[in-house]
Amino acid sequence: MAKVHLVLQGKGGVGKSMISAVIAQYKASKGQSPLCIDTDPVNASFESYKSLNVKHLNILQDDEINSRTFDTLIEMIAASKDDVIIDNGASSFVPLTHYLISNEVPALLRDMGHEVVLHTVIAGSSSLLDTVNGFSQLASQFPVESLFVVWLNPFLGPIELQGKRFEQMKAYTNNKERVTAIIDLPRLKEETYGRDFSEMLENRKTFAEALEDESLTIMTRQRLKIVRGQVFGLLDNAAVL
Repeated sequence: MAKVHLVLQGKGGVGKSMISAVIAQYKASKGQSPLCIDTDPVNASFESYKSLNVKHLNILQDDEINSRTFDTLIEMIAASKDDVIIDNGASSFVPLTHYLISNEVPALLRDMGHEVVLHTVIAGSSSLLDTVNGFSQLASQFPVESLFVVWLNPFLGPIELQGKRFEQMKAYTNNKERVTAIIDLPRLKEETYGRDFSEMLENRKTFAEALEDESLTIMTRQRLKIVRGQVFGLLDNAAVL
C-alpha cells in the first residue's frame, strides 16, 4: 500500500522542508522512487532539491485553496504507484487543513488504497508553543484513522517547557494514542556537525550529493555520513515509514 506523507505545521522556518527532503532521501536509500510535491506558495524550499525531482503546485489563491489545482494534486497521487511526499507551507496550513477535513480527503485517499501519514514538527526556543499548538490542532481535527509522526527538531533550541519534555506535555499526553512514532532528531554540535548539516541544507544538497562533493573536506563528508546514519537509523525504527 502506497503511503501519502503530508508534512504540516503552522509555524514557518521550523524544518518542514528538511523533513520532507529527509523522508525522500530515506525512501531512495531503500530503492524506492517517491513522488515529491511542494505546495508551499511562498517559500518552495523542497522544490529546490533538484535531484529529488520535486514537483511544485501552488494550491493557494487569495488565501483559499484553489480547488482545481487541488484536483490536480489528487490526480497526481492517484497515478503514483510509489509513496508520495507533500511539503506544505505555513501560509496555507489553516486553509489546507480545513479543506482536507471538510472534503473528507483522508477517507478518499484510504479508499484509493493509500495510507495517510501526517508528519508534524515540534521546534524549540520561541517556536515551541506555536508548534505544540499546531500539533494539537492537527490531532484534534483529523480523523482517528490518520497516522501521526512527530519530529522533534532541536536545532532552534531545547524542546522543553517548564522542565517538561514533549512527551510530558499535555498536548502529547492528551493525544498519545494518535502518535505512531516520534523522531527525536540528534542535537548536533554547532561548530562541527551542526554547521556542516546547516550548510548542506542551505545549499539544498542531499546527503548523497554532499558525500560526493570533493570541494568539501574529508572530515566534513565524514561528519555528514555519520549524521545520515543517525537520522536514517531513527527512521528505520519508525515502522510507519
